[in-house]
Amino acid sequence: MAPVSVMELVSLRPAWYKDDMANDDPVMDSVAGPGPPRVQQIHDFEASYEGSTPPWDIGRPQAALARLMEAGEIRGRVLDVGCGTGEHALMAVAGGLEALGIDAAPSAIRLARAKAARRSLQARFEVWDALDLPRLGERFDTVLDCGLFHVFDDDARTRFVAALGAVVVPGGHYFMLCFSDRQPGDWGPRRVRQDEVRRAFADGWRVDSIDPSILEITLSPEGAQGWLVALTRI
Repeated sequence: MAPVSVMELVSLRPAWYKDDMANDDPVMDSVAGPGPPRVQQIHDFEASYEGSTPPWDIGRPQAALARLMEAGEIRGRVLDVGCGTGEHALMAVAGGLEALGIDAAPSAIRLARAKAARRSLQARFEVWDALDLPRLGERFDTVLDCGLFHVFDDDARTRFVAALGAVVVPGGHYFMLCFSDRQPGDWGPRRVRQDEVRRAFADGWRVDSIDPSILEITLSPEGAQGWLVALTRI
């Protein structure tokens, strides 16, 4: 399976990360500029790894997802979408599972591969677009998503859910940790409401739970208010 280059991703159009998205405003931020939204998004995420640590890169698995691992909820072949520097894929492999982590930012994947090598863990990491999951040519029992769904606009959410449906086996699970509309202020990514999750996954999925959770970030010891969402492919 060949990695996807940045230039191959330029032609794709997922929604993009906003620094000042209001609670449920689906409009793209003007900072995108005149260029292709996707290449600008990739550059922005790439830049976040240059000389500093991104807010989402806490250097360990999110506690909410680690608890799922300890409870045996994460099983089978695992896909970590928007994996960043790979902590959740590495967690799965350390627990005896097979895992693939994908991210559109090449710098994140280089860091994830370096972590895997240092820890002698056989996790796989690829530069890949989460809206093009079927082209992986693989199927998964569990998909982990820490902070990806909430960067998409409505159109990209539809494409992402369709892509997930193509790679998750019947009875497989998708666990999502995302920003919640319970988080005050307008900094960070788009806030997600429970009804938006239910609407996005209305076809082909069962919503098992949407529970208040904490999204741990480097900017605040208290973290951000989030949702931990559990869904089953039907």
